[in-house]
Amino acid sequence: QVQLMESGGGLVQTGGSLRLSCAASGMIFSINAMGWYRQAPGKQRELVATISGGNTNYADSVKGRFTIARDNAKNTVYLQMNNLKPEDTAAYYCNAEILGTVISRPRSYWGQGTQVTVSS
Repeated sequence: QVQLMESGGGLVQTGGSLRLSCAASGMIFSINAMGWYRQAPGKQRELVATISGGNTNYADSVKGRFTIARDNAKNTVYLQMNNLKPEDTAAYYCNAEILGTVISRPRSYWGQGTQVTVSS
C-alpha cells in the first residue's frame, strides 16, 4: 500500500509564506508526476502545481508566487508559497502517480489534505 503524508499547513497573514511537504511511502517502484491541488469551501478541487521530470506547471493564479520542487531520493514534493492572499485559503491535497512494481500500471494517490488559511 502507498501513503502520502502532507505537512506544513497553517494560519498566516496576507503576504506571508508557508511551505507544504508531502512524502510518499510504502510499495513504490517509481513515481511519475507529483502535484498539489486545492479545494476551497463550496468550490471544486483545482490544480495548483505539478512537477514531472524537470517540467513544472502552475495555475495562473499562483504563477510567480508558488514554487513546486521535488526530492526524488526522499519521494517528497514541496510547495513553497509566498505572498499569500486570502483567496489562497483552501485545503491543499498532494497527488502522486506511482508504480508499485516494475510491471505495475501507474496509479493515482491522494494525501489527506492540509489546511491553509490566509487572514486579511
